[in-house]
Amino acid sequence: MSKGREAILEKIRNALRNVPREERPEDIDVSRHYRRKGDRESADVTALFAERVGEYKATIKRVNASELTAVIAESCRQQKVQQLVIPDGFPREWLPDNVTFLFDTMDTPLSNGELDRSDGVITTCALGVAQTGTIILDAGPGQGRRALTLLPDYHLCLIREGQIVELVSEGFAYFEQSVGEEGPPITFISGPSATSDIELSRVEGVHGPRRLEVLIVCD
Repeated sequence: MSKGREAILEKIRNALRNVPREERPEDIDVSRHYRRKGDRESADVTALFAERVGEYKATIKRVNASELTAVIAESCRQQKVQQLVIPDGFPREWLPDNVTFLFDTMDTPLSNGELDRSDGVITTCALGVAQTGTIILDAGPGQGRRALTLLPDYHLCLIREGQIVELVSEGFAYFEQSVGEEGPPITFISGPSATSDIELSRVEGVHGPRRLEVLIVCD
């Protein structure tokens, strides 16, 4: 065991030393004085979400469902996407005809190499949080497994207005049951992948796509 890990475990043991053996986490009442429900109007929540997503240097557009296919086609053209990864369950009627599709399914998953060589991926999502401009995926239909949104260089994500909540606490509450049941991993995306080294030099694309585009579909 590494010295660092042992030091952390020792601190945990010290912190728990005075806790009775019979005590369980659910026995302790935790004060939750933070806001648990937003109070903004739906239009304001959507506007805040778009503003915060844009602050992360992601591309954000609001579109009507009727023009969705045309907008997707134009986005692919602008981003020079020729091969687009399609998760299992993604609505086929939204797909444009100007790209080649790489379908990823449970029976025939794409290899990491195929994902890496693709030009991008298109997905839906489970939820959006306006407070932080965060997109949340839970591997549901149209979202695919986590690797699909980590390896391609470009991620085009679709979210309906009705999927956007105001507060982070509302987002956590939405997934509380599925997490408790040990469901699929939950992925939080706040802008394109980026990090900084010790000299504060920004590096993009280390932990996921360098380019993120979000389409808000009007209900």
